[in-house]
Amino acid sequence: MNCSGCSYVQPIEDQGTVSLRPLSSSLENLIRQQSYDTYIMEDICSISYQSREQMLDIMHWVRSLPEEITSCVSVGLLGSDDIGGEPVWLPLSVFVNRLQHDDVVEIIRQKQFTSHMQPIVNQHEQVVAYEFLLRPIMHGPTFQPYRLFDIAHQTGLHSFLDRAARISAIETSAQYLQPGIKRFINFLPSSIYNPQYCLSHTFAAIERLHLNPKDFVFEVVETENIIEMPKLQNIFDVYRSNGISVALDDVGSGFSKPELIDHLQPDYVKIDRSLIDYCDTSPEKQQKIIHILERSQKHGSTVLAEGIERREEYDFCRSIGIELAQGYLFGKPEEHPRQKLG
Repeated sequence: MNCSGCSYVQPIEDQGTVSLRPLSSSLENLIRQQSYDTYIMEDICSISYQSREQMLDIMHWVRSLPEEITSCVSVGLLGSDDIGGEPVWLPLSVFVNRLQHDDVVEIIRQKQFTSHMQPIVNQHEQVVAYEFLLRPIMHGPTFQPYRLFDIAHQTGLHSFLDRAARISAIETSAQYLQPGIKRFINFLPSSIYNPQYCLSHTFAAIERLHLNPKDFVFEVVETENIIEMPKLQNIFDVYRSNGISVALDDVGSGFSKPELIDHLQPDYVKIDRSLIDYCDTSPEKQQKIIHILERSQKHGSTVLAEGIERREEYDFCRSIGIELAQGYLFGKPEEHPRQKLG
C-alpha cells in the first residue's frame, strides 16, 4: 500500500522533467505555443529542463495560466536519473508552495532536526517521564518548530514530518532513557489516514530498538481541529492494541475541550498552560482545573499540568490531587536529561 501523504519527498534535481496531468486540449495548445522540449503521451505532458532555474521558469509559466485551465492539474517531477519512472503527483498549488518554501522543505526532506526532552515530575518532584520536542540539529539550519509544521501543512509534507519526528523521538529515548521512564511524543491525527499502515513505522522503530511499548505515550497536539471523532478513536485503539498509552494535550484551550475526555477516555490528560498560568490567584481558573481533574478521574485518566513556571502554581495543582507536572520550574527542553531520574 502506498500512502501519498507518508511518501518520501524527492529532491529537485538540476536536470529532469516536469510532468503535467490531465492534459486538456486548451493546456496542450498553450504548451505547444512555447519553445519547450516536450513529450506527450495520452493525458500527460512531460517538459524537459536543463537547470533548476529553467524548471522554476516552467513552473512560473504554469502558474501564470488561467485558473480554469490549471485548477485540476497535478505536477510530477523526475530527476534525470529517474526518467522513465513514476513521479509523486502533487496538486499544482501544493507543488508551488514547496518551491516557495524550498529551504524549509529541505530541512524536512533531509531530517535536519532532532528531539529535545523536557522533564515531567510526580508529586514528589521526581522525574518520571519526558516529553519530546522537535528542535534544530547542532550546526544545522535554524527554524521555529511551529513554522516547520505550518509549512509542512501548506506543502503536503505534514505526514512525512510527523512520522520522522516520532521516529526521532523514539531513537533519542533509546539513547538516553532507562526502561520504565515514560516518553510523551506528539502526533498529528490528520497525518494518519490509515492507522494500521501509517503507524507501522512507529511500531517497527520501537521493536527495532528493543523498547517496551508500555513506556510510550502518544498525545494529540493542540494544532489539530478534532472533528473526526471516530477516526481519532480508531487511532487511539491502534496505539493501545500495540501496548502504547494515549493522551489528550492542551485540554482547556482551543479545540481540546474537556468534553473530549468523555468521548475518548485517554490514559493521560494534559491541562493547557493557559489555565495553569497564575492559577493560584484565579478562582475562575481553579474551578476549570478542578472540573477537568474530576472529569478525568471519572475515567481513570492521569492528569498532568503543563507550563508550570512558579512554585505557587505547582503547590495548588498538587494540593488538589494532580499527579504529574511539567514546565520551566522543573527544567527546559534539553538534548539529554540532566536531572536524576525518579
